[in-house]
Parts: sequence; C-alpha cells; structure tokens
Amino acid sequence: MNLPMFLTWLRIAAIPLLVGVFLFVPTEIGRPLAAWIFAVASITDFLDGYLARRWRMETPFGAFLDPVADKLIVAVALVLLVYSDGDLPIVLATAVIIGREVFISALREWMAGKGISAAVKVSQLGKAKTLTQMFAIVFLLHHAPFLGIDVHTIGYWLLMIAAVLTFVSGAQYARAAVIAVRRDQASDRGR
Repeated sequence: MNLPMFLTWLRIAAIPLLVGVFLFVPTEIGRPLAAWIFAVASITDFLDGYLARRWRMETPFGAFLDPVADKLIVAVALVLLVYSDGDLPIVLATAVIIGREVFISALREWMAGKGISAAVKVSQLGKAKTLTQMFAIVFLLHHAPFLGIDVHTIGYWLLMIAAVLTFVSGAQYARAAVIAVRRDQASDRGR
C-alpha cells in the first residue's frame, strides 16, 4: 500500500458515501455535498496516476484498479443522475458513456490477450472526454445555482458534449484495434 494506491481505494470508498448523501440527505444539502464528494474523487483520479509515475510506484495491480475505480464512480454518479433527472438526453448520454466504457474495457482486455494492447492506449480525445465528463457530472450533481450560475444547465450541455466525445473516441479506439489486429494477422501470415 502506497499513497497512490490509497487514493485509488479512497475513490472506491467514496462511492457508497456518494450514493448515501445523494439519496438520503435533503436535496438542498445532499446534492451540493454529492457534487463535492465526486469532485474530490475526480481530483484523486488525477493525483494517484501522477504520483505513481512521479514517485515510480506504479504497480500492475494499481494499473488495473485505477481505471476500475474511475469507471465505477462515474457509472454510479450517472445512474444517480438518471434516477433523479432522467430526461431522455441524459439517459441516452449515460447509455453512450457507460456502453463505451464497457466496450473499451473489453477491447483492451482482448487486445492484451493477443499481446497488442498498445494500440488502444488513452488518447488526447479520451482525456478531453474524461475532463468534460467530470465537470458535467459535478455540475449536474450540484443541481442548484452556484454563485448565481445555472450549473445544472452548464452540466447538462457538458454531458451532451461528453457523450459525443465518448462516441468519437470509442470509434477511434475501435479503429485502432482493427488496424492492430490486421497488422498482427498479416505478420502471422508472413512468418
């Protein structure tokens, strides 16, 4: 156990807290508090990877657990938003985001089994999607105006942008995987 791994576990431990606060604390307090819980968890997502690389504390288990923690907290937050604010665009955006995460996770696992996982590394578009998605979720969880700003509407449109980025980056990953598989098959035939 090291600090980066602790931060990853902290993000996982925040999930039941997020759910409990969102569902059982009165809305005027619970929604902003849930937003802060998610925001702090999102910051740990950046910190754990940064610290693990900087301090050379990267481990195979940490490399596995970090994206799992990210996907879990995002999926849970999106399900909470569908539960509370679930108009059709939020439902569709949630389906695209969660569906892409499942697809890419399965694709990476399959590619790793073939020994060609380098083709589906995180792209800049994937990073932009993640950042947009995190802000969207924080603003949507908060729901009420913040300092006179309608953060819910901003979060709503950021989520729609995140869904488009999610779809496009997922298509890029799929294309990269197809190219890698074709190269792998061609090299197998050439042997």
